[in-house]
Amino acid sequence: METSAPRAPILVAAAVLVEHGRVLLTQRKRGTHLAGAWEFPGGKVEPGEDPRDALARELREEIGVEVSVGDPVEVTFHRYPEKTVLLLFFAATRREGSPEPTAIDVADVKWAGPEDLVDELFPPADVSILEKVRRILAG
Repeated sequence: METSAPRAPILVAAAVLVEHGRVLLTQRKRGTHLAGAWEFPGGKVEPGEDPRDALARELREEIGVEVSVGDPVEVTFHRYPEKTVLLLFFAATRREGSPEPTAIDVADVKWAGPEDLVDELFPPADVSILEKVRRILAG
């Protein structure tokens, strides 16, 4: 019986960017894995790329903001039927002079309060951090 070797997890960096008691979320585009789900902005880390640099690049490309990336907030691993992901969630702050986030390469963006962080609206890989973000927003 032949088995295929397990594929290495996809490394993803995501931002927990909080301003005025709200956290920035992006919505996955149509035609993508988990289309329509809300998530913390970010994306894949390229081979050899520093995850913090990858996160700053992804936020610039997807929503047009310039950020400073801080400490890790959470690390999660999730196995989907078709792939596995290792997610690194970092605290991030918008740099002075950065524009407001806009949907460049995502379906939508929004500033969300704790009441918006409903497990069912997020990819399964993001659910484990929601309670922690609710606590951050609550102060």
